[in-house]
Amino acid sequence: MQMQEYLEMQCSRIETALASHGVSARVWGGVVHPRYVRYQMTTPPGTRLAQVTGLSEEIALALSAPSVRVYRRDGAIQVEVPRREQKAVYLLPLCERVGREMPPHTCLLGLDEDGVPLLLRLCNDVSHVLITGMTGCGKTNLLKAMALTLAG
Repeated sequence: MQMQEYLEMQCSRIETALASHGVSARVWGGVVHPRYVRYQMTTPPGTRLAQVTGLSEEIALALSAPSVRVYRRDGAIQVEVPRREQKAVYLLPLCERVGREMPPHTCLLGLDEDGVPLLLRLCNDVSHVLITGMTGCGKTNLLKAMALTLAG
């Protein structure tokens, strides 16, 4: 099955799951990211967002996914479905892709949620950077990525 056919099938599954609970919706998109697939959904006026988010477990069941994330963004409702085979974002190929277009004193941290390279500009007057977070959230990997891209 081709990717476009698969995405259309998933859109119709989401629509069917919502329709079975009395919520009519139009689902489209299917933007594939390394770790999830994001669909967009519109509902008729008067449909409450809480009504749709309350059906996230039913959507996950219809898609055979462990869970889904439903939220509002840019005037539409977004449905994020985790991919079965998540792909890692490797920093060295990403550095090669960005190339010499990076300004000086700029760190390449990875990709944002839209697949655009995420850059952090360190000004000349920045002498310290404070990185905080819980244990296991990736502070060391962040520092390694910063050091690697600044050294290159």
